Formats: sequence, structure tokens, C-alpha cells
Amino acid sequence: MAHRKIEQDIERLSALREAGRPEAAAALRKALGDRVNLVAAKAAKMAAELELRELVPDLVRAFDRLFEDATERDPQCWAKNAIAKALVDLDHRDSPPFVRGMRHVQMESSYGGAVDTATTLRGICLLALAPCPDLTRQEVMRYLVDGLTDEAHTVRVEAVRGLEQMEGESALLLRLKARLGDKEVEVLGQVFDSLLKLEGARAIPLVAEFLKAEPDTRAEAALALGSSRLAGAVDILRAAWDTARGPEFRDAILRALSISRQDNAMEFLLALVKTGRAADAKQALDALELHKDSLEIQRRVKEAEFERKERMEGRG
Repeated sequence: MAHRKIEQDIERLSALREAGRPEAAAALRKALGDRVNLVAAKAAKMAAELELRELVPDLVRAFDRLFEDATERDPQCWAKNAIAKALVDLDHRDSPPFVRGMRHVQMESSYGGAVDTATTLRGICLLALAPCPDLTRQEVMRYLVDGLTDEAHTVRVEAVRGLEQMEGESALLLRLKARLGDKEVEVLGQVFDSLLKLEGARAIPLVAEFLKAEPDTRAEAALALGSSRLAGAVDILRAAWDTARGPEFRDAILRALSISRQDNAMEFLLALVKTGRAADAKQALDALELHKDSLEIQRRVKEAEFERKERMEGRG
């Protein structure tokens, strides 16, 4: 019965999309104080969806309340996560709630032992600090550098994204992070992406060095180079293909070339379809599937497949 009531409360909040602004605001203001964290979380999401900026003070008060007896009031941080996201979406730029959130650790029992359930919250709040005008640039940078050492890799990823937003000398910190490495390849992948966005062609040589790293890292480097869509990155990827070993890495290079959308990259992939080894042609076709919604590219793919078929039959 309790679960059914919670579901009904959440459904009533969803129905506020059809209500007038004053009615919706009043109902959501009340729901933000609900003792059930899932109801408060839904209220925060609806406040953001309906762009009810007048509820920002209520969101901040609810957020602060949820840090008291946090594991009891807000298990899994569902409500705090939703409120932090809502504050960001509603353009709240006062830093105190975000500073509090980025420092929060919430250990909860689980089958494998205690687990920190506040990692998503820290990431949301850390990334929200960059545009806060009440913080100096140095203060924001200090928080982001601290985030780079967080135990949770998801928080470290957001710290990298935050440094990308800061621009300027933050690229030097990202270069240092690339050199120091990370035990989670996802973090390094974000470092590569952010560096290429900040420095453009100047970052290509550094990222290219990682094409000779261990398998997961070199695949991330290849995909970052392709995603940058920089002309020089395509040349690096094509050169890497000539010496690449292992189907996973070769597949990553071809997908990176496809992602780049550069004309010379597409010509290279189509040439593999026409004349490459069977395995290479198959991987090239898989990579070109990224453009299955492009009628022009699919037309060229079919032409390449037809040419290959004719060539093979001619040999027979």
C-alpha cells in the first residue's frame, strides 16, 4: 500500500504539466518537503521542467534539509541529485549549495560492504561551480583540482569537463593529468576530448602518443582524435592503421575515422570496402554504419560493395 501511495503521489506531480503555474508551484513547493525522497525528487524535476524559477529558494531549503540524517532522509541521494540538477537547469548561480554537494560523501550499506552513494551528486555540483560569479577563478580551479583526485572516477570525469569550461591555463592541468594517467580509461578519454577541444591541433601530438599505450587507452585516444574532426587527426589515424595490430584497435581506428566525417577519412573507409581484406572490409562497413541515416553515404557504400563484388567475381 505504501508503494502504491508513493506512485500515486508521483503521478499527481506529473499531472501538474496540465495545471496553471500558480497551482503547480504551490503543489511542488509542498512536495519538496515530503518525507519520501522519491516524491521530493520528482517535485524537483517538475520544477525544472516547468521552469518555475520562483521555487529556487524552496529547492535550496529542501536541499539543505536533506543533508541532515542524510542516509535516512535521502537514501541513494535521489532527491539531492534531482534538486542539484534542477538548480543548474534553473540557472541558480550561488555557489553554497553546490560547494556543499561537491564535498558530500554518503556511505550506505550494501551486500558488498559500505558504498558511497553521493558520487553522482558530487559530479553534478562540481561541474556547476564554474559559472558561479561569487567564486573567483582560482577558487573554482582549486575545487576542480580536488575533484581530479576524487575516489570516484565519475567525479574525476566531471572535474575534467569543468576544467574544459574554464579554458585558458586549465589545458596545462589536463596535459599533466594525461601524463600522470588514471586507473579508469573513461577519465583519460575525457581528458583527450577536452584537450582537443581546448587546444585544437596543438593537442594532436600529445593524444597521438597514446595510440601506442595499452589497448583500452589507445582506443580512447583514437576515438578522441576522430571525434575532434580535426584534419590533422585523420592523417594520424590513417598512419596508425598501417601498423595497428589486434582487431579491437583496428576497429577503434576505423570507427574514429568514420566519426571524423572528413572527406579523406570517408574515402579511406570506402576504399577498404572496395579492395581491402575481407576482415578489413567488414570492419569498415561496420564503421560506416554510423552514417546509416545519410542517404548519400549509404549510396556510396552500396556502390563500393558492388565494385567489390564485381572485382571478386572477375577474379573467379
